[in-house]
Amino acid sequence: MEKVIFNGEILERSEAVVDLEDRGYQFGDGVYEVIRVYDGKLFTGEEHVERLFASAGKIKLEIPFSREEVLSLTRELIRENGVKLGSVYMQVTRGTASRSHIFPDPSRTKGVFTAYSTEVPRPEKALENGVAAITADDIRWLRCDIKSLNLLPNVLAKQEAADQGCYEAILHRSGTVTEGSSSNVYIVKDEKVITHPATNLILNGITRQVVLKLCAENNILFAEEEYRVEELLQADEIFITSTTSEIMPVVKVDGIQVGDGKPGSVTRRLQALFQEEMSK
Repeated sequence: MEKVIFNGEILERSEAVVDLEDRGYQFGDGVYEVIRVYDGKLFTGEEHVERLFASAGKIKLEIPFSREEVLSLTRELIRENGVKLGSVYMQVTRGTASRSHIFPDPSRTKGVFTAYSTEVPRPEKALENGVAAITADDIRWLRCDIKSLNLLPNVLAKQEAADQGCYEAILHRSGTVTEGSSSNVYIVKDEKVITHPATNLILNGITRQVVLKLCAENNILFAEEEYRVEELLQADEIFITSTTSEIMPVVKVDGIQVGDGKPGSVTRRLQALFQEEMSK
């Protein structure tokens, strides 16, 4: 039977019950993280948990466990479920209280922490051949730096991409590219990697942070700068990153071929460097 984490305990999934008045269910009042598991170990687990606490702090949500307790519970969970190649989804909501837009009295309710693990293969074929994407208006709120449960605009954009046979929707605000529906987006021009700055308009992805570190350590030019859809469509290379997509080449956008239609040399180099990072 599958085990899950429910408020500090590891239980059978069938035993974990969330109340109908949980504020995550009624308001999306909570935050979440997804952590990759390679060879039975969390990859960048500390960074993900740190961001979970940062997101919670931005919405004045107290997590009822320490960072160390969250990490320890998560590692125990993947051992219990025997996950070798997969991911862990975790979330914290503000807890259960009578429905009101105002925060409940913190002395009478506390955050609800849940998590589960699952086997997830690497998307090896897509990583090798690249994927197609569309562009779409970024209709999300102005605090995209918070990894909140409110994902309906992301879901709509991702579904539009899927309906067009594409892997991802690349979002833009009035022509300025921000990020993907569930990824960060990069262009490569003249062997320079460019991605949107880590402002309130994007989520500062953990894989994004790894990519920028790899660029800095390996003399790959990079810049955190705004760029336009027109520049996206004229880029030498495009790639996206996320926990489960890793460093994913994009070879077609809105039906327009990127470069020669194959993953570019800078993207390939970063993929190789990322593979080494995963294996440490």
